[in-house]
Amino acid sequence: MSYELGEVMIKKQIIQERVRELAFDISSAYGDRELVIIGVLKGAVVFLSDLVRELPVSMNTELDFLGVTSYGSSTESSGVVRITKDLDIDINGKNVIIVEDIVDTGLTLSYLVNILREREPEMLEICALLDKPSRRKTEIEISFKGFEIPDEFVVGYGLDYSGKWRNLPEIYTLVAKG
Repeated sequence: MSYELGEVMIKKQIIQERVRELAFDISSAYGDRELVIIGVLKGAVVFLSDLVRELPVSMNTELDFLGVTSYGSSTESSGVVRITKDLDIDINGKNVIIVEDIVDTGLTLSYLVNILREREPEMLEICALLDKPSRRKTEIEISFKGFEIPDEFVVGYGLDYSGKWRNLPEIYTLVAKG
């Protein structure tokens, strides 16, 4: 099956405003404490980049990345999570925020949270740009949430379908062609 872009779901200006608000919420919660921010590759890169640039200069932050895959070239998660890149930073005893593009079933994020908790961080929270609670298959607590969206496949602003459309500045629905 092939797909094409549908309607704009979230406009660029709205995303930018919400990212600023999330950065404010994170800086208010953590103040001057050290913070490790972990971006989940590849989808969270655009969001993470904008988010950390909105954090105050005074915040003591480190960045690292985890690469995971569970979709392949499908619009449905396979439920099988594979780590493609592990952390370079030791998070033992540190305050950690996982930054994710979208929480769908919650299975991938639940898997990551379990792996990272074994590394004994002081605190482990989640910041997600998008939340799709209607698809949830496991409980997951999102401390910093951008937008709650309906059960539609979306692309843009880092989110992709089969590697395409990450570069779009807005978030679009994806619709089947034909």
